[in-house]
Amino acid sequence: MLADLEAREFVARHPHERAAILVGQQPLLLDAVEQMLARVSMQSLAKVSSPQEAVVLAVEHDPDLLVIDVEDSDPDARPLACMHNALAQVPGLRAVVMSSSEDPHSVNDAFAAGASAYVLKRTRSDDLATVVRQLFDRSIYHAPVRHADAPPITSSPSESANSPRLTRREHEILSLVVEGRTNGEIAKLLWVTEQTVKFHLANLYRKLGVSNRTQASYWAHGFGIVTGGVWSASSAPPMRVPPS
Repeated sequence: MLADLEAREFVARHPHERAAILVGQQPLLLDAVEQMLARVSMQSLAKVSSPQEAVVLAVEHDPDLLVIDVEDSDPDARPLACMHNALAQVPGLRAVVMSSSEDPHSVNDAFAAGASAYVLKRTRSDDLATVVRQLFDRSIYHAPVRHADAPPITSSPSESANSPRLTRREHEILSLVVEGRTNGEIAKLLWVTEQTVKFHLANLYRKLGVSNRTQASYWAHGFGIVTGGVWSASSAPPMRVPPS
């Protein structure tokens, strides 16, 4: 497999550089993304058209980023399911979904599958570069867009009888999970052990009625509120995670 050979050569030449796998059917688009990534000190590990091949390469070579054009992929290839599968198998991997669709369901499906960002193809290269840079070195925080049917905003979880009562530490960990941080990264940032992080995550999953960090992240994206760096919880909808 040519892409695999190229990936092996890249890893051998650049063992300490951040690397990305690009997935899509349009070579010109992938070339443009590759050039943009170079501006943020990230190199292209491989460019492939098959989401399934991208999963194999990700598991084999442990990249930092997966950029996938879901719009032009063969529907039978289930690009979001493949992305979800890669994220589940490669700790620390982040994913950016590219599409021309602004349909809220498409955006939500991408986040439900574990995407860290959803980028429209009309996005300027400078904006895409900022998105990728922020995935690994966060310095900008946005309040998430609220759904029209979301419950009213409250200043603290205790103000809503139906809201899960999250501790301050659980709020902190949830916000870091949404950023795509691994358990090890969270432990270092909060000066706790990974076992402590796992303990808090288990409590979070139980309170939110979810079973993994992807669903917790989706819950927070759609129904959590970030105000001054503090998460305020509300009721979450049923999860829509594509099958892996």
